[in-house]
Amino acid sequence: MARTELLNNVQHAELKIKPEYGAAYQHNVMSIPVFPAEARLAQGHYPLLFTRDDEDRYQMVALLGFEQAENLYLEQGEWAAAYKPLMIEKGPFVIGRHPDNPDSLSVHIDVDDPRVSNSEGQPLFLPHGGTTDYTDNIANVLSTLHESQSAHADFVSQCLALELIESFVLDIDMPQGGTHRLSGFYTVNEEKLAGLTPAQLSELHDSGHLHTLYMMLASLSNLSVLIRKKQARQA
Repeated sequence: MARTELLNNVQHAELKIKPEYGAAYQHNVMSIPVFPAEARLAQGHYPLLFTRDDEDRYQMVALLGFEQAENLYLEQGEWAAAYKPLMIEKGPFVIGRHPDNPDSLSVHIDVDDPRVSNSEGQPLFLPHGGTTDYTDNIANVLSTLHESQSAHADFVSQCLALELIESFVLDIDMPQGGTHRLSGFYTVNEEKLAGLTPAQLSELHDSGHLHTLYMMLASLSNLSVLIRKKQARQA
């Protein structure tokens, strides 16, 4: 169970973060949430799709595998892609309210996370007490994730209003014979997108969502990369 503490340069002066990936950190998942702010970078490495949660809310995700608990980007404890989704990049950190100022958001750390170390990894603070570049980047990642919640909700809302989300099914031929079917995901309806009026396209453009839709469509070229990863492991 997580034991989070407000990050500070006195209590956590010597802490370091080991750059590790794997099931111990809940990385053995077939998809991970992503957000419009990172769509341009994520689309170069992952297929971007929609999924639905238990309350039927749509969430944009990076597809990592084709089965539950399968992450084809995990290779011997390393993350095999140059860009890591923000939900992965944040590591053992979360954003939370400052105990002395509930209106202020601050960086908190799960001190029980196995990546937290006193001897190896990325240092969080400089000898004089200032934050390292690593910690500054974590603060930016958490801030982006926090600010992305409303932008993502608006993105999904506009997509639904314009009927731009459709079901997605993919059959994969396996080396040993037979096929594997991916279902339960959704993608952008290209026909609906192409049929939007100039006014509708202008509204999507002004909100920044048209860019995200194009990034999602462009990302589908990564399905072939993911399929090859799957076939290589099944060969």
